[in-house]
Amino acid sequence: MRDTLYIFDIDGTLTDSVAMYLNSVTKAMISLGIKDIDTDYNNYKHHTDSYALRYNYERNFKDKFSKNLLGDFENNLITQMLKFDPVKEIKGAKSLIQFFRDNSIPFCFATGALPKPAMLKLEQCDIWYDKLLLATSMTHEPREGFVMDAVEKAKAFYNKSVFTSIVSVGDGLWDLKTAQNLSLDFVGIGNKNKEKLLENGATKCYANVEEFRKTLF
Repeated sequence: MRDTLYIFDIDGTLTDSVAMYLNSVTKAMISLGIKDIDTDYNNYKHHTDSYALRYNYERNFKDKFSKNLLGDFENNLITQMLKFDPVKEIKGAKSLIQFFRDNSIPFCFATGALPKPAMLKLEQCDIWYDKLLLATSMTHEPREGFVMDAVEKAKAFYNKSVFTSIVSVGDGLWDLKTAQNLSLDFVGIGNKNKEKLLENGATKCYANVEEFRKTLF
């Protein structure tokens, strides 16, 4: 168990924040002057903040996107998020992460969000995190890139050169596809996408994180 690394998605897996966050992403882009926004986020090539901004920026302005805009976008996201009630944890998420810490089980976070919004969501749910274990779409648009960032961060944090196995824990089809592309084990969380996950090759899906926790020991 202590040689297995668990990589946690955040939105929809640990925090009940998907609807609020997509709303905030849309409004944050509008505040940057982007008017024609494709809000069919589930069908994006990459389900990440950095891709959403670049894709819609280039659609609107017919000009090459500059990564310098990511900082303004990130700050605008925080402004929009704070207009909503604080997000709540997916039931059992806080205690699950504490369980991992208490039992010295290696874990990290990989999210398609940008760093500040990701940390705000975890803080609002009082879920423990360390910046050194958080990988985000600030570095890569494709999920594969920041998931591998998360692995490297975990190696450094836990002082391990290798993990015998790596398990990706997520709620979305994009989480499963990323795990498959990287040859990682996968655990699905929640009933919303369970059918799709199973249809696409997932073999371990649980209704909630509490159910998943029962399988660990």
